[in-house]
Amino acid sequence: MQNEQGSTQSGEGEEYLTFTLGKEEYGMDILKVQEIRGYDAVTHIANSPDFLKGVINLRGVIVPIVDMRIKFNLGNAVYNEFTVVIIINVAGRVVGMVVDGVSDVISLAPEQVKAAPEFSSGLDTRYITGLGTINDQMLILVDIERLMSSPEMQLMNNAESMLPSALPVDTKTAQGEQLCNGSTI
Repeated sequence: MQNEQGSTQSGEGEEYLTFTLGKEEYGMDILKVQEIRGYDAVTHIANSPDFLKGVINLRGVIVPIVDMRIKFNLGNAVYNEFTVVIIINVAGRVVGMVVDGVSDVISLAPEQVKAAPEFSSGLDTRYITGLGTINDQMLILVDIERLMSSPEMQLMNNAESMLPSALPVDTKTAQGEQLCNGSTI
């Protein structure tokens, strides 16, 4: 049974958190989401890729923050009151992803999800699991675990080794309690 938004009420479909990047709507597996929070200042890491904005200390856990607008080449990233960070747990690691906004949690029945289209080798679609349709609206479904654990993201293996080499080593810095200038993160 479907309601007006196209969501299934019987629980037969997969649940997705929908978010916006630019003018497009995306969806990711809701089970990967730990929390949603407003965008705050981050501690920048020297020599990191542009899309890696830095790290935050989230209740004692150092969390890398990835700006998905920069990663997907969607123009200049503008941070405002609608910008949010989705904290996700992928491959045993906590990561934050900056998006333009969070829309809703929806369920999609299998018949509402179509396979990702095949494009030429110049367009990378390996992180797109399919396209969802709700009331004539397209939703790009992203395999967030595959994306975040990919080698080009440099988050899973390199993230642990980035902090000690990027920051001066002392016991408080190594524990993420203080930066070398004494300010807390």
